[in-house]
Amino acid sequence: MEENKLYIKNMVCNRCIMVVRDQLGKMGIKPVSISLGEVVLNERLTDNKKKEVGEMLISFGFELIDDKRKQLIEKVKNTIIELVHQNNNSIRINLSDYISDITHHDYSYISNLFSEVENTTIEKYFIAQKIERVKELLVYDELSLSEIADLLNYSSPAHLSAQFKKVTGLTPSYFKQIKENKRKPLDKI
Repeated sequence: MEENKLYIKNMVCNRCIMVVRDQLGKMGIKPVSISLGEVVLNERLTDNKKKEVGEMLISFGFELIDDKRKQLIEKVKNTIIELVHQNNNSIRINLSDYISDITHHDYSYISNLFSEVENTTIEKYFIAQKIERVKELLVYDELSLSEIADLLNYSSPAHLSAQFKKVTGLTPSYFKQIKENKRKPLDKI
């Protein structure tokens, strides 16, 4: 069995996975597995079928990625999104070590490539994702700031507040008070 992977840009949540799985099923394609930004198939698609898949993806706001460098960047982004938004930043190791382990590349190479392609650092992207997660948790209003800080591995609520204010220009408590949804879609960060 020959394994084939498709890399997909903007596939950033479980709903995205459901849409892609559903649409591929309608096209008669049964994936072996689907995760953020990646579909594993048990055989290669013909060029025509791959073009069809690409067009379908575009119609849903996704994009097929063929460039190896962009595939690696997307893997880094999806790893961070999954870590922050689904695993609640549950790793207890250094982010650079974690990304190196996941991508099987030297972190300095990944970091330079990411900065070159995305015009931001991996660390700033990671912080932006964490702040979006904090916004989400503040809007839900189910956890205290201390609980949110603990959940996302901040050293203290004060550190979370300082970083939140630096990124958004607002304190977490003021953000919570204004009750406006100032969150960004994950694919826009």
